[in-house]
Amino acid sequence: MSENSNIGTYKFIAEPFHVDFTGHLTMGVLGNHLLNCAGFHSTDRGFGIATLNEDNYTWVLSRLAIELDEMPYQYEDFSIQTWVENVYRLFTDRNFALINKEGHKIGYARSVWAMISVNTRKPADLLALHHGSILDYVCEEPCPIEKPSRIKVASEKVKASLEAKYSDIDINGHVNSIRYIEHILDLFPIKLYKEQRIRRFEMAYVAESYYGDVLTFYIDDIGDGIYNIEVKKNGTEVVCRSKVIFTEK
Repeated sequence: MSENSNIGTYKFIAEPFHVDFTGHLTMGVLGNHLLNCAGFHSTDRGFGIATLNEDNYTWVLSRLAIELDEMPYQYEDFSIQTWVENVYRLFTDRNFALINKEGHKIGYARSVWAMISVNTRKPADLLALHHGSILDYVCEEPCPIEKPSRIKVASEKVKASLEAKYSDIDINGHVNSIRYIEHILDLFPIKLYKEQRIRRFEMAYVAESYYGDVLTFYIDDIGDGIYNIEVKKNGTEVVCRSKVIFTEK
């Protein structure tokens, strides 16, 4: 493991209630862990949500790409490393590595974040905050997976629909970013998960949705285990897009 002080390392265990029927950690739980690690890492460096909220700012996840060779199994210890790769005026790139109990890297993730004003919901200038000190935490640690791609969906046939309920809504009052992941993965039959595993998963967040919004899901089957998904609210506005790539176990 890297000893770079700009890399945060956080330990976890695959709890029984965090795994699926195969005994492996679910993508939703892994996503939550990644976001928590981002929060821990930024808080330790003065850019956490609580500190930003004092000035009416918050972090918003824009894009996420996860690529895995394997997933931690029930009761196994594992850890997640995270670091900042780039900082631009309106966005920052944050990467992750998933490390198994033997200390081997079994997966990586890339994410793109924006800082927005709580009042206006518009992006803030990252280089102006704290006199640009966020640049001090940029790290050159390699992340050998492709950046999030541009996802296009042509299908106009509704695969599924649901109304956003209580358990979908987070502290910001909109549908939680991880709930979209869980709803998207529910689109596929359990037979597929028995025979294959997710090799790569991408999310691109476009707009917010709220309690009572009706979410509709559209899928393009690209072939070779690749699926593009689009989620709209109330039949019109796109809220997110996803790419799921399955591979044989």
